[in-house]
Amino acid sequence: MASEVTKKIVYLFGAGATHAEVQNLYPDLINEKRGLLIGNVSSRVIDKARKDPKYVKDLDMVSGVAGSLNIELLISLIENSKIHNWASKTSRLKNWVEDDIKTILTKSLTERFFLHKGLFEFHKHEKTGTKEEVIGLISLNYDDVLDQAYKTVVAKDINYCFSLSTNLPSSQNIPLLKLHGSFNWKNKYVLRKRRTIEIIPLGSSKSYLHAPYGFIWNRALDTLARCDALRVIGCSLSQNDVHLIDLLFKAHLELSKPFDIEIIDRELPGQRIKENYGFFPGIKKLSELMSGPDPLNPFRTWLKYVSTEMLGESDLRATRYLRKVKS
Repeated sequence: MASEVTKKIVYLFGAGATHAEVQNLYPDLINEKRGLLIGNVSSRVIDKARKDPKYVKDLDMVSGVAGSLNIELLISLIENSKIHNWASKTSRLKNWVEDDIKTILTKSLTERFFLHKGLFEFHKHEKTGTKEEVIGLISLNYDDVLDQAYKTVVAKDINYCFSLSTNLPSSQNIPLLKLHGSFNWKNKYVLRKRRTIEIIPLGSSKSYLHAPYGFIWNRALDTLARCDALRVIGCSLSQNDVHLIDLLFKAHLELSKPFDIEIIDRELPGQRIKENYGFFPGIKKLSELMSGPDPLNPFRTWLKYVSTEMLGESDLRATRYLRKVKS
């Protein structure tokens, strides 16, 4: 049983967390070819779209590829334009996004990932357990990289909080709350029947009121309102996702003191988050959490730092996945 003084931790994973796993295996990663950040995926998908006459028709004037690309913003703009066949065009873009991510994340590649597994292993260690307790995992990703790590290290049965019966703080397994859904949610039991759960699509027309998303988002609010620190790994807290910022805002309102928001990212993204969301008083950049130069792979660098600090060299060498961050 965790002590009353144990620090309660929630993790928030964005695309950068999965990108870090790929970059971890390929340090000389060419982002445009294998990267999984939103700009990488956007670049590849928009390039594909420009070559498709069904997409380009009526969009010739705004089909350039210069500048910073954001596929979510583009989908939102097309949705709002209500041009001829706008729904078909956005559906085509969304399908290309799914295909693009799945093409990168082959089984042979993901089986070699160890950062998410190492993170879970770190928190299963008795030394870590005396100081920290993970009470929730929140993800914005559609891929199942986090899910597979959970099954490997935490438990075979993932607590996705698909219904009220699993929407309780007393649920045995740590909740894994995928706010936008998942590509692998096929034939899942929700309420009284099995169904394929549609993801919350990219774009502006997002609705979280239908099952199981109402349960998931309510559980996320409850979990955040009980935490001492939110660790954000590979997520820019984009202003495109106002629902997420609203969730963090509401969680703060339930507390007598703010929880820390620890940004596990490079210095510039961390600084931007601190500037954009200054109304959250507990934001801490990576440079405020650990010493050292601005890392190329913040997830791995931070995990190496905290595991070495808390476990020590000998205990770290005895782990299966976590020790790999030292190699």
